[in-house]
Amino acid sequence: MPLSDQQDAFGHVLLDYLEGDHGAVEIVERDDGFIALSAGAGEYFSEPPAWGDLDQAALAAARGRVLDAGSGAGRFSLELQRRGHEVVAIDTSPLAIEVCRCRAVRDARVLSVTSINRRLGRFDSIVMMGHNFGLFGGEQRMRRLLRRMWDVTGPDGRIIANGMDPYQTRDPLHLAYHARNRERGRMSGQIRMRVRYKTYRTPWFDYLFVSVDELRVLIRDSGWHLTRHVTEEGPSYLAILEKTGQGG
Repeated sequence: MPLSDQQDAFGHVLLDYLEGDHGAVEIVERDDGFIALSAGAGEYFSEPPAWGDLDQAALAAARGRVLDAGSGAGRFSLELQRRGHEVVAIDTSPLAIEVCRCRAVRDARVLSVTSINRRLGRFDSIVMMGHNFGLFGGEQRMRRLLRRMWDVTGPDGRIIANGMDPYQTRDPLHLAYHARNRERGRMSGQIRMRVRYKTYRTPWFDYLFVSVDELRVLIRDSGWHLTRHVTEEGPSYLAILEKTGQGG
């Protein structure tokens, strides 16, 4: 379901930034009490000359009609449009979609990644940037979503997803959280979190961080295979999945 206005913390951050408050920043709260500030809303509005290698590789990998899953302020949708792609941008945040439309994203819809279906049409590429591999949430949800993505993509469909390896840390708080997850039967990098801003807060939701090796295991028998991954210094990486065989 789309977020209510009071739940749309992320959308309020984007809208405030668009309206001139360049100090707008979201707070990320984890279910163990850990709290961190994001890098600031400006990154959601950045232009390609300022993008790093992973974002540039994602642009180069996109082809045909594109679904931008978790579009945020629409930075990827806008650049793909400029390059001649037909793009559908989706996000659960109504205000994020309002921001996309204000910035001239032509087709922006309030929609969860779990609601992807054939009524959206057929896509050649699905992009999940800004660490939006995390939208897969967990192993079971990931398998369901990969089946949906299989259904809405053509024979040469690909998923271009920005992920993060949770194991590239020595922070004792993160390591303890990994251990706590495993004790509960969850994946180490399966984060339970919410976003806060001013008096707004999202519901709690799962967000998935996995290593590339874990990714290979998760997509077995899914109808997708990892054809390439791009890394940079630090835990972030770009994974490119392409269809093989039949959908799982």
